[in-house]
Amino acid sequence: MIRIYTEIAQAEAWMAKYRGCLPVFVCVLGFTQTGLIPGISAAGRTPEDRKYTACADAEFLYYGATHQPQYPLPPLTAGASPVVISRAVVEALNIPVYIFNAGLPQPPAVPMIDLGGAPAQCLSSGAAMELGTVHHLFKQGLAWGCRLAAQIPDRYVILSECVVGGTTTALAVLTGLGIEAMGKVNSSHPVCNHEQKWAVVQAGLEKVREEILDPLELVAALGDPMQVVVAGMAIGASRGCGVMLAGGTQMLAVYALMKAIAQFHNLFWEPEKVVVGTTRWVAEDPTGATVELARSLNADGVSPSLIATELSFADSRYPQLQAYEEGFVKEGVGAGAAAIAVHLGLNWQQQQLLQAIEAQFHRLHQFYYL
Repeated sequence: MIRIYTEIAQAEAWMAKYRGCLPVFVCVLGFTQTGLIPGISAAGRTPEDRKYTACADAEFLYYGATHQPQYPLPPLTAGASPVVISRAVVEALNIPVYIFNAGLPQPPAVPMIDLGGAPAQCLSSGAAMELGTVHHLFKQGLAWGCRLAAQIPDRYVILSECVVGGTTTALAVLTGLGIEAMGKVNSSHPVCNHEQKWAVVQAGLEKVREEILDPLELVAALGDPMQVVVAGMAIGASRGCGVMLAGGTQMLAVYALMKAIAQFHNLFWEPEKVVVGTTRWVAEDPTGATVELARSLNADGVSPSLIATELSFADSRYPQLQAYEEGFVKEGVGAGAAAIAVHLGLNWQQQQLLQAIEAQFHRLHQFYYL
């Protein structure tokens, strides 16, 4: 149920250490106006829908299908929100869920921790966030990472995200860090819109006149609020517990960012305690190059272990789940990491996990649409 793609020995040691352990699940919500560009993302059918995707995912993650939501899950071009996968696992494992607001236009209708951030402007402006906000969010992330690790020293934390348009800000940050990521990132579309993403990134880079050395300044110019929070959390948490960065392209960008921040600001962290967990739909996306991207982060001998759930929806009775096999959605809200966690924690196999996800989707469909 779990496949290792990079740094095999490190990943095997990590999984052996945390097999049988139950994680804590963290979801960091953020917003960038990049996500409102027509066609940039499939995480919401229209730009208006995408304004509320993070709030809707947070409600479903926290409460499940039978809660009357203030922000219903938005309709997608195809498929179902990956939060259905995450919620099925959170229920099965009965694990704590921490939701952090790093910067949304409106607060989610769930118990959450507000980090005092703000939504990002479109990265094409070259001035996505105020530098002071970025420094504040990083300090908040670092402090919370240390705090969470102190509570679970023998376990691990899943750090997930929900940022519509986040693979484009990921491309921007990776490029700004000197990593050749063009054509390698993923997308919620079945065929990644590389040209559109790259045009947005180039527009942002052209606005940044001088070379940026401090990675926090880079995030301020081209990033989103989730990236800097999770980078801080991962650095802090790695000092005391295991960390699974939950996602594909976005978390590879966070990994590159945390490495750069730790080096530039001389901060201690433990790389061997950090893995990146995603879905095979991301890891094996023929329109991206996730594994190649993960390997390219190895400039200084420190690179991430990329692992993925082998979960399949090929035999699902729901077309909305079968759409994942056609390349739609792929990942989000820690879906891949959640699936990995239920295998490590309860040794669930394909059929058990599929049944739990389908039961979740059935309740969702009854409650929302009937």
